[in-house]
Amino acid sequence: MSVVAPCALRPMRSEDIAWVMCHEPQLYPYPWTAGNFADSLSAGYLCRIVCQGDAPVGYAVMMLILDEAHLLNISVIANAQRQGVGHMLLTLMCDEARALGATQCFLEVRPSNAAALALYERFGFVGIARRRGYYPAPDGREDAIVMRAAL
Repeated sequence: MSVVAPCALRPMRSEDIAWVMCHEPQLYPYPWTAGNFADSLSAGYLCRIVCQGDAPVGYAVMMLILDEAHLLNISVIANAQRQGVGHMLLTLMCDEARALGATQCFLEVRPSNAAALALYERFGFVGIARRRGYYPAPDGREDAIVMRAAL
């Protein structure tokens, strides 16, 4: 992993959804829809774009409930992967959640997503449960590992 250029978060706006939708289907076999992002914005979730300089390189969606944060989507565009952007984005999102009163963060991840698992474990997330058949998969359904980290 090379050193990442400084990143900054900014709020996602409805006009960002078109950019997000250019990348989401390239990143996931079962991507979120534009409606999922629009609904997240309408619901008041923390929807953020991460930029290097003026260029967006990733995005994340996090839901806050009381003192818990739930990371729903975290994505780095293909040409910015393996450069530390994901770790930086995760750090910035958790810092923002902590500033808003969250004391812990939860997420689900596919067991087959080795890169994401490694990122989350480096960050301090620990597997606490398994959701059977949570994700769609080519051969039916794939489990999710539920992970938690103290903020």
